[in-house]
Amino acid sequence: MQPKVGIIMGSDSDLPVMQEAAKVLDDFDLSYELTVVSAHRTPDRVKEYAEEAADKGVKVIIAGAGGAAHLPGMTASHTSLPVIGVPIKTSKLSGLDSLYSIVQMPGGVPVATVGINGAENAGLLAIQMLGIANEDIRADFKAYKEKMANEVKETSVKLEELDYEEYLNENS
Repeated sequence: MQPKVGIIMGSDSDLPVMQEAAKVLDDFDLSYELTVVSAHRTPDRVKEYAEEAADKGVKVIIAGAGGAAHLPGMTASHTSLPVIGVPIKTSKLSGLDSLYSIVQMPGGVPVATVGINGAENAGLLAIQMLGIANEDIRADFKAYKEKMANEVKETSVKLEELDYEEYLNENS
């Protein structure tokens, strides 16, 4: 099966964060590929990946990067596919450097950006993008949102029935 989503990261140290995008796509039974391409150590590989992704069936690319976080922007500069950037939290600046690098793209090279370590939301955003052209995916996403809303309602009812201490004791 051709991958619908490409998940790329600058280093395998980003995998604990980026796996959350893969888990979301697994939950929706959507195909993806996951690999490491470094904007600084393998710039030719980034270019090649971005230029060939559409030919492999990829419709959306999720790119995670920490530090200078050039991977999402470099990828976007070499493809017409939508790119979602995931800033990875770093030890030096807690991911703010990554966030600023990804979100401040120059005009003409857009990158959708989620929050720091927001790979789960990146996966969900990719699903919404794919749902534009696929009613089944859109229906699955709608069911996901309804399930989430029902869980909040159930939590609210339970909290209202118990005092907060009892609720916390039961749910810890």
